[in-house]
Amino acid sequence: MDIQFFRSYCLAKPGATEDTPFDEDTLCFRVGGKIFAIIDIEKFESVNLKCLPELAEEIRAENPTVTPGYHMNKKHWNTVPFDGSVKDPDILAWVDHSYSLVFDSLPKKVQASLLP
Repeated sequence: MDIQFFRSYCLAKPGATEDTPFDEDTLCFRVGGKIFAIIDIEKFESVNLKCLPELAEEIRAENPTVTPGYHMNKKHWNTVPFDGSVKDPDILAWVDHSYSLVFDSLPKKVQASLLP
């Protein structure tokens, strides 16, 4: 997977936006103003994804290269490497999960405004 594919995948989600609030190298993908994925533009080594705590632990147990979220709440975020140790379909499924968690936490009115 390359950064262009990953970026397009994230931005194809309803209401998804991107910005660089921390520095010019840290790209955040948001829905309703809330972050669901964070990557380093220059290195593209890993992605931070939001996750249900129970599932986060399960994913880490099954995938030793997935670690608690770097600079994030370790209970709710995973850092997933793009080094080939995790299959691309799994990463994309976890992006979907992260997006859904954030989208579902938004007020119903905001959700409705983001849908086509």
